[in-house]
Amino acid sequence: MARRTKIIATIGPASEDERTIRQMILAGMNVARIGLAHGTLDEQIAKYERVRSISAELGRHTGILIDLPGPKVRCAQFPEGGVELHQDDFVNLVVDLEMSTAETIAVDYESLLLDVHVGDRLAFGDGNVVVTVEDKSPDSLKALVVHGGHLEGRPGLHIPSDRLRISSPTPQDLRMVDTFVELGTDMIAVSFVRSAHDMRRVGVEPAPRGPLLVAKIETKAATENLEGIIEASGAVMVARGDLGAECNIEELPHLQKRIIRECIALGRPAITATQMLESMVQSPIPTRAEASDIANAVFDGTSAVMLSGETAIGRDPVNAVATMSRITERADDRFDYTAWRQNIQAIRRRASADATYLRVTDALTMAAARAAVELDANAIVCLSSSGFTVRSVARFRPTMPVMGMTFDDRTANQLALSWGTQPVIFTEQSTPAETAKEAVATAARIGAVRAGDTVVVVSGSRSGGHATDTLRVITVP
Repeated sequence: MARRTKIIATIGPASEDERTIRQMILAGMNVARIGLAHGTLDEQIAKYERVRSISAELGRHTGILIDLPGPKVRCAQFPEGGVELHQDDFVNLVVDLEMSTAETIAVDYESLLLDVHVGDRLAFGDGNVVVTVEDKSPDSLKALVVHGGHLEGRPGLHIPSDRLRISSPTPQDLRMVDTFVELGTDMIAVSFVRSAHDMRRVGVEPAPRGPLLVAKIETKAATENLEGIIEASGAVMVARGDLGAECNIEELPHLQKRIIRECIALGRPAITATQMLESMVQSPIPTRAEASDIANAVFDGTSAVMLSGETAIGRDPVNAVATMSRITERADDRFDYTAWRQNIQAIRRRASADATYLRVTDALTMAAARAAVELDANAIVCLSSSGFTVRSVARFRPTMPVMGMTFDDRTANQLALSWGTQPVIFTEQSTPAETAKEAVATAARIGAVRAGDTVVVVSGSRSGGHATDTLRVITVP
């Protein structure tokens, strides 16, 4: 079986050149992530345009995910090579300095001394250094290092989200949104989401006219408001770094499973992120625990897995993508598809009473997935202008290929995130029946199906209609 779980890879200093981006796409990168927390806006725009150009040259639908910084609290720059903090050391946390040292760490959060209290536990980066606040003065916090480690660059400082006075998205985030919406980005990730209101504040048009909005679940409040956030989003990311700092570490695996299950039941792609192949920042091979972690994320039902520092600053970004591709492909092959379909059919969420078209789509896509399995179909061909029909079918994890047939190039790029989906552009015809035939003919022309194959086609009965209300079984001529 070909790989079904999608791979997101971060474009950074180690991977921003044309040759590396091209090799990463060929190695299995489905979506390129461009984080806006580092570097200048012009540098990020250049990365965006480079990915677009190379993807078009290769004839691939590679999605682009713009990751907003959000109300991220960061430390001022550490000296080149970084510093080592040791257990039982004391450090001072201040606000106004421009550089950080091993003795004094400057933080870019004006309310630090108001919002952080004695006894608070603070984590740097993804939790590799942890301190507790022992004393407080008018101009600094005195903290004890309880878990030492290496700090370099401008690492984040995790402050409990219920203390932060900064809302998400920030005014800076919204200015960046305007820039990348104008460029035509496919997806935007919103950081430190606490409620559905945060997602609505982004203020973009619904996909595919606008970008697919990805809610990053990394706060305790987000886990408490999960269903509303999912319904207000196009996809969800389990951002395990900050989420692991917000909750007890023993709870994190269970939260991951719950978030993924809720997302798929509601027809949204779920992304599992943070430290998936962390050792490959330096090592040519992952640890055994990392390989198991990735496979278990696939078994949980994740739609995509994400590489961060592994490809942004790692020594071999292409190898990291290729390694992720091999591990996920093998896990896809061992996935329990039968049990998954039964589980999703049992827990999938019904739409509200005033959204009839969603209930129709829910019923038809479930029927399509079931018919394809019972008929041993060779493929499911989903016709969709927005991609919602395709995502609704993909949540049932059919074993045959899912063809995401669309007339819209941005929709095709957004479908690069959807589990098991091959995005394909085709030409709409004058009637729904002719359009379905043309979709099957297009799938045959690209070699996805062959003459005599059985294909299940799912579509709407009228152009521009919201509901997925037509199911056909076609033999490829």
